Amino acid sequence: MKQYDVTVIGGGPAGLAAAISACDEGASVCLIEREQRLGGILKQCIHDGFGLMRFGERLSGPEYAERDIDEVKTRNIDVLTRTFVTKTEKENGGFTVHAVNAGGVTKIGTKTLVLATGCRERTAKQVFIHGTRPAGVFTAGTAQNLTNLMGLMPAKKCVILGSGDIGLIMARRLTLEGAKVLGVYEAKPTPSGLTRNLHQCLYDYNIPLYLSKTVTRVYGDDRVTGVEISDVDEKMAPVPGTEQYVECDTLILSVGLIPENEIAETLGVQLDKRTKGPVVDGQFMTNVDGVFCCGNALHVNDLVDHVSENGAIAGRNAARYVKAARKTIEIGADASLLYLVPQTLELNKDNGKTTVYFRSREPLDGASLKLYIDGKEAFSKKYAFLRPPEMETLTLNFDGVGLTEHSAVEFRIEPKRG
Repeated sequence: MKQYDVTVIGGGPAGLAAAISACDEGASVCLIEREQRLGGILKQCIHDGFGLMRFGERLSGPEYAERDIDEVKTRNIDVLTRTFVTKTEKENGGFTVHAVNAGGVTKIGTKTLVLATGCRERTAKQVFIHGTRPAGVFTAGTAQNLTNLMGLMPAKKCVILGSGDIGLIMARRLTLEGAKVLGVYEAKPTPSGLTRNLHQCLYDYNIPLYLSKTVTRVYGDDRVTGVEISDVDEKMAPVPGTEQYVECDTLILSVGLIPENEIAETLGVQLDKRTKGPVVDGQFMTNVDGVFCCGNALHVNDLVDHVSENGAIAGRNAARYVKAARKTIEIGADASLLYLVPQTLELNKDNGKTTVYFRSREPLDGASLKLYIDGKEAFSKKYAFLRPPEMETLTLNFDGVGLTEHSAVEFRIEPKRG
C-alpha cells in the first residue's frame, strides 16, 4: 500500500488547486478523479468569463482547467483517473482509501484527506414534479454535456425550470443552437442567478423570465409533449386554479445543487444544515482531524476563482497539518445570513488572514455586515447591495482580538438605517 502525505479526492478546479498547493509545501500528493479527464465541470463550460479574478483574463472553462492541469503535470503528483473511491477509513494515525479502477482494487495510505468532490444537480423527483417519465427531462448540466461535449441537440422547443446560472447559460446556448426557449420559470419571487447572467443570457436574447411560477406536471409518453405551469404563493406552494399548459418537447431543470459529501459522512464529518457541506475552520479542516474540504463540496460557489482559492488554502493546510490538541470556537451567523463559511476558528492556529464566504438571506441595499465579539461590535463593512444569489467574500484578521474558547462570535447583516 503506497503512502502519501495528502490525498485529494476530486480532480475538478478545487482538487487541482489543492494538489498543487500541497505539493508546493513539500508534501507527497495523490490526486484521485473518477472521470477519464481532469477538470471537473469546467470541461463542458465552453462559455467565457472564467479567471477574471485569478488570472485577469476572460477564459473558457476548458482553458481555465488546462492551466491547472498543466501545473499538475509539472509536479511530482500521482494522478489516478477513472478511479472510484469505494470506502475511506480512519486508522493508524491517518487514513486508508479503498478505490477501484481498470487495474483492479487498490488501497492508499494517507496522513490527510482533502475532499474536493463537488456537487450534483437536483432532479425532477427531488422538486416534486408529478406526471409520467418520458424522454426529454434533463438537468441543465446534462443538457450542457450533451450540447457542448457530445454534439447532440437535446431540445427544439423547451421550458427551463429554475433561474440558476447553469440554466440561464443553457437558455442562451440552446437559443444559439436554434432551439426555441419558451421561458425560464422561477418559483422564488427573485432570480437565483448572477445579475450578469440574467442580462447576458436572457435579456440580450429576449428570453422571458417568469417569477413565482413553477412546473407542477410533465405530460408525454415516449417524449415530453408539454408541462403544466402554476403560480406559487409566498411559501412557494402551487396555487390551485392557476394551472397553465405549455406545449414543449423538453424540460430542463436548474433547481439547485447538492454538495456531494457521502465520503465525508462515512468519516463522521459534521455537516452544516445551511450549506449542506462540512463545518470547517479557517484552515478548511473539518471536525475530523486531518480531513479538509474545499470547493463546491464545502458550499456552492458562484465563481470558479473562489473554488480554486479555497482549494489552495485547504491543500496548503493539509500539507502543513500536525496533529495537536484542538481548541475551536463557533462562528455564529444569525438569521440575516443564508450561510457563512468557515463555521469555526481553531484557537491554537494562526488565523491571521481568514477568508469568510457568505450570502445574505434577502436582497438588501446599503446594508452592513457586522462582526460582534462578546456582544460588542468589532468590525463593520457597508455594501451597496447584497443579493442571495451572489456570494460575498471578506478577509479578516482574527489575531489580536483576544479570542478565547468562551468567546461569543457572531456575524449579522443589519439593514440601512433611515
